[in-house]
Formats: sequence, structure tokens, C-alpha cells
Amino acid sequence: MRSPVGIVSLVGAGPGDPELITLKGARRLAEADIVLHDALVTPEMLALAGRALRYSVGKRAGRPSTPQERIHAIMIRAARHGRKVVRLKCGDPFVFGRGGEEATALAEAGIPCEIVPGVTSALSAPALEGIPVTHRGLASGFLVVSGHAAKAYRPVLESVAPQSVTVVILMGLATRGDTASLLLAQGWSPATPVAILLGASTEATRTWIGTLSDLGQTPLAAEGLPGTIVIGDVVSLAGAGSVPATSDAVAAAR
Repeated sequence: MRSPVGIVSLVGAGPGDPELITLKGARRLAEADIVLHDALVTPEMLALAGRALRYSVGKRAGRPSTPQERIHAIMIRAARHGRKVVRLKCGDPFVFGRGGEEATALAEAGIPCEIVPGVTSALSAPALEGIPVTHRGLASGFLVVSGHAAKAYRPVLESVAPQSVTVVILMGLATRGDTASLLLAQGWSPATPVAILLGASTEATRTWIGTLSDLGQTPLAAEGLPGTIVIGDVVSLAGAGSVPATSDAVAAAR
């Protein structure tokens, strides 16, 4: 008798803190037989998948990685054997996470698939530093781009008027000098506030705040941490009017 087909859940892990994954995402991890996870998913997050087999299939720039077609094949084969599969992706599966490609491959193979959205670092990393991506009088919109390849981000950045939106760049630490030069050539003020947010929501979190003119020149030891770059006047609000709440302080207030 043929085994029933399993299901694949494309789950967003959020920015890193296991308390910032959705309730459904945490439940799917607890129920999973197999978890295929990104390289930057934290051990604390993986601990939520107590009984599952876990495989790292993440992609890191300049390092050996699992081909996308191989990831598709693993998910399809496991589901055809009746397994509950979680494809655990940093942030949100559909924000520069190839979630759309994976959902399409599963649909074409006739595999049931569900999307469990996650908290994208494009919004959460700035928020955790007290930076709103929109703010009355400073920014009425925001633009999120991948800094991985110039052919992807250049046409987008060239299409917006200087200072008109908050620019958020994911996966752009290595190309930050190029993006800064591009924006300056487009007429952005050299004094535009900029933040680099490393390891948002994790114990390793670090923040650099400066200006657009300094962005490409500042030394940066990322040490493998995920980074989010925020460019715009809203960066001037970082931490304004707030007192950082430690975990002890939060516990005492409850």
C-alpha cells in the first residue's frame, strides 16, 4: 500500500530570537520529522524541533552551499515518503528567501505545501534598535533591496528620488561601498544617517551608526553575523525616548 504523501511547511524563523518565531512556526517545528534550515538559523531556534532530523542547506556568499535543485529534491522525496518537512528560513520565506521558487517546485511535484510567514529582519532589525522605517515628517515609505548583486539593486536604487524613502538593504555588507557610492551619485546627502545592524535579536547583536559618506569606508568585523543596513533620516531616531529593557527588567515587570 502506498504511503500517504506528507507535507512541506515553508517556515519563517524571524530575525534569530526563538521568541520571535510565530506560534504556528514553533508548532510546525515541534511536529516536524525533518528540518532543512538556513545556515544562520540559531541553535536555540533549532532546539524547538526536538525530535526532527536536521540538515543545514543554507547558502553563504563565497562558500560551498547546497544547490537549490538539491533542496527541492530532498523536500519532495521526504514528503513522498509521508514525512512532515519544515524548510526553515531566516526572516520571512518570501523576502529574498527563494520561498517562491520552492513553493513552485513543490506544486509542480504535487506535494502539499503551506507557507508560515516570518518576521523579516528588514523591519525587525531596525525596530529592535528603535528605528522606525516610516515616521511622520521623516519618511512616508520604505524600500527593501538585496545587496547581493548590483544588477538587482542598482536599477531599483536609481529609480527613487534622493531622501524620498528609507532604504533597507539585506545581504549587503560586502557591497555597502558600492551602494553608498551609487546613492551619493544619485544626489543623496553625504550626511544622511545610516545604521548597520548586526545579529539583530541575538546575544551577539551590534550596531554601527554613521553617515552615508562613511558607510563604504568604515571597517566592519561582521564575524559571520547577518547584517541589515538602514539608510535615511529615520536612523536619527535610534533609541530616542526609550530605555533598553534587559531580560531581567522585563521579568521583574511581569
